[in-house]
Amino acid sequence: MQKALADAGFGSRRELEEWIVAGRVSVNGVPAHTGQRVGPEDKIRVNGKLVQLRFGLRPPRVLVYHKPEGEIVSKDDPDGRPSVFAKLPRLKSGRWISIGRLDFNSCGLLLFTNDGSLANRMMHPRYEIEREYAVRVLGEATPEMIERLREGVQLEDGLASFSLIAEAGGEGANHWYRVVLAEGRNREVRRMFEAVGLTVSRLMRVRYGPVHLSPRLKRGQCRDLEPGEVQGLLKLLPPQRKTTAAGGNGPQLDSENEFVSDDEASAKRIDFAVK
Repeated sequence: MQKALADAGFGSRRELEEWIVAGRVSVNGVPAHTGQRVGPEDKIRVNGKLVQLRFGLRPPRVLVYHKPEGEIVSKDDPDGRPSVFAKLPRLKSGRWISIGRLDFNSCGLLLFTNDGSLANRMMHPRYEIEREYAVRVLGEATPEMIERLREGVQLEDGLASFSLIAEAGGEGANHWYRVVLAEGRNREVRRMFEAVGLTVSRLMRVRYGPVHLSPRLKRGQCRDLEPGEVQGLLKLLPPQRKTTAAGGNGPQLDSENEFVSDDEASAKRIDFAVK
């Protein structure tokens, strides 16, 4: 039950298990229970509303969005700031789940899906999906600073390091760097540079896993990955681990939150994307 609802984009398995326990889900008019098996013939309601679940082999939708600065990756904000979700196309059923976050002052590539399992695999630290960023800092990193960032700096939530850091141009007070890491802790890139005494003045994500931000996708625009692109993405992802008797479904993500817990051609590509 919770897997079918998660795959349809209603939330993470952990969240949906809580819904089921709270009596918010019914099957054929009877309150559902966690682990219950369901099929196409069953009438499933969430909060009293009949929902349509996917039981076939139809691939999930994956949306690429070019986030500008000044938007929040949340549906609800007490301060009333603009939300990225307002720019996304409507779904007939389910909801968009953000695959990771970018903070309010960051921009670049954001991925959304209507498949909770796919979102979980893309975000979970154990799968080590790479994130690549173009970072502009005030000042210039010394060789010693770069070595520290490669080897690891101690943050309040643990050791963090870049698997790659390379200069990407810049003049005067600002310098650009290309960095890659395989996790998505809150404001991690900014905090890492701050740990060596540098301030990030602009942060742009240019790649998430195999998906690159196309220069043709303007700020505030989105596009669906083509079915072939989605299949290619699924093939590159490691298979989900099987559940265990002791651990249930294992660690899960909140449906809207990320875990908080080279060469000249590449530099030119980043410079083009930033422009």
